[in-house]
Amino acid sequence: MKDVNVTETLSARLGWETKEVEKALDAFGVIVGEKLANNDVLSMHGLGQFEARKKAERESVNPTNGKRYLIPPKLIPVFKPVASFKTYLKMLDNNG
Repeated sequence: MKDVNVTETLSARLGWETKEVEKALDAFGVIVGEKLANNDVLSMHGLGQFEARKKAERESVNPTNGKRYLIPPKLIPVFKPVASFKTYLKMLDNNG
């Protein structure tokens, strides 16, 4: 698996300057964060949905000293891809 720079890839494909792509991706990240914080679900056609799920409060133990402590509840971002996207990825995986 190779590491792909999304900013450079989008810049080349759209014909935009790298700074414009970075600005658009930053705005996208802010919008997703704001909407998830408001407990909204974001749908992206052909890709999937982003939503926030609440992870419950839980107790944990420090393995070094055996001391127990409480981890507070928090929101976790979750991405659910659409079926066609999953199928596409499976097809790519099967073709090597």
